[in-house]
Amino acid sequence: MDQPASDFLRFPGAPADAAARRAAELGASRLEARARIRFAVARALAQGRLVFHYQPVVRAENTGFVAFHEMLARLRLPDGNVLAAGAFLPLVGDEELGREIDRLALGQALTALGADPRLRLSINVSPRTMGDPEWLALLAGETRRSVTGRLILELTEDSAIEDVGQTRDFAAHVQGFGCALALDDFGAGATGFRHFRELRFDLVKLDGDFARGVHAARDAQVLVECLGAVARHFDMLVVAERVEDPADAAWLRGRGIDCFQGYLFGRPAERPEFPSLPAARRAAG
Repeated sequence: MDQPASDFLRFPGAPADAAARRAAELGASRLEARARIRFAVARALAQGRLVFHYQPVVRAENTGFVAFHEMLARLRLPDGNVLAAGAFLPLVGDEELGREIDRLALGQALTALGADPRLRLSINVSPRTMGDPEWLALLAGETRRSVTGRLILELTEDSAIEDVGQTRDFAAHVQGFGCALALDDFGAGATGFRHFRELRFDLVKLDGDFARGVHAARDAQVLVECLGAVARHFDMLVVAERVEDPADAAWLRGRGIDCFQGYLFGRPAERPEFPSLPAARRAAG
């Protein structure tokens, strides 16, 4: 099972509650906590405990059809529990450790794509990785267009505009290999719509907060319709994230959303799955 980031703060051999109390007693600062997380991630990388799970992204009009899978980083703790990416990646993404994780993700994605022609995978790319010569060399080393043409690279909205020039150059470079470029968490950040003319994304993923309860939330409906219209104007595929309610899925489908990602249609798994998802299809249809 996934485990919260707070467990990183525990001391070796100590129960989580006792560790939390001890950390409080010692007045552990955020800097110290970050150092512990950095150490734990580095050790996990060295020991092969940084793994990737695969979550399906399905077609809205036929939820039994998997359009692609997103690779999601997971950190296996020594006690067997699993830490989700959101608990540690934000704390190391702008450091060398973040680059190492991105290189590992790219290497595993290329291997998986080369082994299974059915697969289409998306991986996340941090801002620092866009200028990482090792990552770029790893991509360039894959000469099969049939492999790189099934790879989707996801940039968060904020990271995409951190350095628009770098993002534009990165986009041109990777799209030259046939890779697709995705704007993740669309609507959550500060992307100016003017950047859409410069940064030609192939698809956008609407921030999951918009999908949750959208069938009954007029404000969210207006935002989804607006963001979807912008994406379609620029000929981008639209994916709704964190879709967990059949009523939300039905509303989103009716507004022309192309794909769904969320627990309603599949949880992250150790291997990419291609289920028919009959129960989910009935529930969402």
